[in-house]
Amino acid sequence: MRIKEATAIAGSLGYPSKMPGTAYGISAMACKTGSKLAKIEGSVCHGCYALKANYLYPSVMTAHQKRMAGITHPEWVEAMVTLLSKSGEEYHRWHDSGDLQSLDHLKRIVEICIRTPSIKHWLPTREVKIVSDYVKQYGDFPSNLVVRVSSPMINDKPLTSYANTSTVHTDGSTVHGVECNARHNDNKCGDCRACWSRKVKNVSYPKH
Repeated sequence: MRIKEATAIAGSLGYPSKMPGTAYGISAMACKTGSKLAKIEGSVCHGCYALKANYLYPSVMTAHQKRMAGITHPEWVEAMVTLLSKSGEEYHRWHDSGDLQSLDHLKRIVEICIRTPSIKHWLPTREVKIVSDYVKQYGDFPSNLVVRVSSPMINDKPLTSYANTSTVHTDGSTVHGVECNARHNDNKCGDCRACWSRKVKNVSYPKH
């Protein structure tokens, strides 16, 4: 598949200035669990960054809508494999905006990861049921995919039933696992790749 055809199906990849590699986001308005958490003060989704600022620009919203429509396209997997393989990047983040939509969505992402073994994939999610259902039916994820299940509330402990997790903490509270130090590095990852490492059980992000 050619890049032009792949982009027509899946939309384009993002290249975030903060992180290494590529990213692929859909509208945060479509989040299943996140849209509920966004209404709860003290949750990790309350005041979601992907529901304001530049994420509300018409061009960004149009791109998210196109990607959202693409995830159910019969050739979406093939299109994503083409875009990622030809990106020349080693790292990819799923859903810098948005989240898993269904078990089938997760299965398709897993297939993409299997078919791009040279790329390290990171998938942060609040969709605990989708992840649990996948593991029950299909077992572990491919070695190049780290699925980080997020605790729902700020200053929560990491969820215990998942291999890799994430939390959000406020200044002065307990930091579980590895703390994201991007705020001390011009808001960039720098050399850190903790989010993509299976060896890092939990990554804790400072509250924005």
